[in-house]
Amino acid sequence: MSAEAATSPAERLELERVRDELVLKLKGAWRLTEGVASPQSLFERDELAAKPDRLKVDASALAAWDSALIVFLLDLKKGCDGAGIPLDLSGLPDGARRLVDLALAVPEREGARRSDRIAGFVEMLGREAQGALKSAGEMLEFLGESLIALARAATGRARFRMSDMYLVLQECGPGALPIATLISFLVGVILGFVGLVQLAQFGADIFVANLVAVAMVREMGGMMVGIIMAGRTGAAFAAQLGTMNVNDEIAAFRTVGIPPVEFLVLPRMLALIFAIPLLTVYANVVGMLGGSAVTIALSDVSLLQYYTQTVGSVDLVDWASGLFKATVYGVIIAISGCLRGMQCKKSAAAVGDAATSAVVTAIVLIIVAEAVLTVIYQVLGI
Repeated sequence: MSAEAATSPAERLELERVRDELVLKLKGAWRLTEGVASPQSLFERDELAAKPDRLKVDASALAAWDSALIVFLLDLKKGCDGAGIPLDLSGLPDGARRLVDLALAVPEREGARRSDRIAGFVEMLGREAQGALKSAGEMLEFLGESLIALARAATGRARFRMSDMYLVLQECGPGALPIATLISFLVGVILGFVGLVQLAQFGADIFVANLVAVAMVREMGGMMVGIIMAGRTGAAFAAQLGTMNVNDEIAAFRTVGIPPVEFLVLPRMLALIFAIPLLTVYANVVGMLGGSAVTIALSDVSLLQYYTQTVGSVDLVDWASGLFKATVYGVIIAISGCLRGMQCKKSAAAVGDAATSAVVTAIVLIIVAEAVLTVIYQVLGI
């Protein structure tokens, strides 16, 4: 180890009075690997306590240096300003002096420093409540803009490319069939098995078909498709728009007068509005097949009996109610994914956070919408 590296930070500082000014000599190497000196000990010395007319920094004996020197000088400048002592940095190397001037030219942003104070429970609860209210207001505002764009599209005045909608429709429609098939079939199998175990105790095996059909058509089919699309498509929307926001592409749309909601959000919303009801019909049929497979394999119910019972258990009102729920879920997924993407901050980590937030928001709102619509259907007798 060299002699420069062996010295402590305090040993690399020396105060010397030259006529009417006080000179601070910097000696040796000033690098992070050797430790960062603190100017606090200097202000405890008698020389600085006496308030000299000027403190001049002499770097003639300075060896290698890096950001450790700049940190020390900034802290020294702050201490001198607080003590009312003029600081002369003319003796620094040109590079160090320019870095200090650059750091002092930009004022420190308020709240940039980390605070060690721990907020109390009431304060944390208030902050969370304020954040929730702000988020709800932003979502309602975004929903209003999206519905206005949807109305403009219905009258042919919206500015977006049909090719974008077809591309998104391909991704969230046929592209989602494999996962929708697997999940829906397994959900049907689970419903059929649970129903068969319970109804077999009363000799009512045939009514498993009613259970599976009504559950899939009215509730489970649309909900499972919504959750699948929230994790698959909602996250993709948030990541796509978040990356565009990081690259300032959304700001460029606003600059040239193109509404981002019409050009970016509307094609995705329309694609989900068209795709999710079709996927829901497909998921309902696959779920019924899963329930029939379990029922026929584990009971004396034949395929014809199961089919006849299924057809008679659901009507057009049941199908329409389930498809309306699925359409609402599609709007929720599009709104959640696009909103979180356009709210994304300008960093790579923020894109991942936006995708996660989009999935969580969409799933929570889907469950809430499911509960609200179910209650409304019950009140209206649907």
